Amino acid sequence: MQISIESLNLLMLNVGLARHNGDWNWSNVDSPFTRIYLVTQGKARLHLGDRVVDLRPGHLYVIPAHTAHSYECDGLFTHYYLHVYEGYKNETDIFDFFEFPTEAEANPLDAELFEQMCQMHPEAKLPASDPTLYDNSKIFTSNVNRYKNLPLHEKLQLRGTILMLLSRFFKEATPKQWTEDERISRVQKYIHDHIYEDIDINTLASIACVTKSYLIRLFTQMCGMPPLQYINQKKIERAQLLLITDNMPIKELAYKLGFNDHSYFIRMFKKSTGMSPQVYRKSIK
Repeated sequence: MQISIESLNLLMLNVGLARHNGDWNWSNVDSPFTRIYLVTQGKARLHLGDRVVDLRPGHLYVIPAHTAHSYECDGLFTHYYLHVYEGYKNETDIFDFFEFPTEAEANPLDAELFEQMCQMHPEAKLPASDPTLYDNSKIFTSNVNRYKNLPLHEKLQLRGTILMLLSRFFKEATPKQWTEDERISRVQKYIHDHIYEDIDINTLASIACVTKSYLIRLFTQMCGMPPLQYINQKKIERAQLLLITDNMPIKELAYKLGFNDHSYFIRMFKKSTGMSPQVYRKSIK
């Protein structure tokens, strides 16, 4: 799987140095941005599903966006934090293409990189460590707008720093194999790359070089659902992100995602999430 560095639209939302003493204990954190930590002192634990990761000094840790996790700390613990958001684009983010290790050994220069970002952008420090106080639509949108208003040279410097930190994890990253069938992998990549378009099953069949009926059978066998259901699922996932980050009307959002009938979009969204887009947006805010 090929991915272009130039396609990585990385935005810095928050950066800072946090010092804790048994008070970094938060459960069921799930955010639309990626977290990168550099531990400098003490220890804590990161819970990712059934897996527990010990956070140790001299190591970097990454938590991809939309990954439910919890923290546990019962003593002194100091770490740098960086929140990164992949801005709007048609392609999926890098965590859809690669399996990243959660932990990576820090480079001796990494602490300097964090410290430089902290000095240049003190306004990006979190007001508090409690995710419920900053992980919401209003603060998220404010952070995105703050980054967009930075001078170009500062954006370039931040982008380079973020890429350097992510490179520590890329050393051990492996491309995701969506399916063992190359034909279906091509179809999935096309769906992800054209998520804002009205995707036709006949087009997907042509990409896989099979008939439409055979594609539906093969895709269902490999992915556990028909291609149309997969397309709608991915569109609804993108809709959830847009509802958090954009105030566009629901009808306009539906058309942006390639739905010709916004009523159909609302039905699909409610079926997938258990609530309408309007209620979802209100609940997030």
